[in-house]
Amino acid sequence: MDRTTPVEISREGAHDVAILWKDGRRSSYAARYLRLACPCAQCIEEITGRPLLDPATVPEDVHPVRIDAVGHYAIQIMFSDGHGTGIFTFDRLRELDREDSDSPSPSGSPA
Repeated sequence: MDRTTPVEISREGAHDVAILWKDGRRSSYAARYLRLACPCAQCIEEITGRPLLDPATVPEDVHPVRIDAVGHYAIQIMFSDGHGTGIFTFDRLRELDREDSDSPSPSGSPA
């Protein structure tokens, strides 16, 4: 549980999101990386899991405008490109931590 319990969630620089986890790990996520990893039905086909989002449509300088808590299990990020329907669970955010996983993702794209 400590591994997926955030102590602090904040902006880091102009384009990043930082999370300090209860186990002491600090994760930093580029905003574009999170935008491309959005799990909502507009970005991922619900039945097949096939990506629907064209990465070319996401600006390189996309950034969080607002970060809201969703219960005690997730955050919702409103991005500067107007997208904000994805709910990022803490479990998923920890999985997306490239430095904390066994298989880093190339070029800032989600796995």
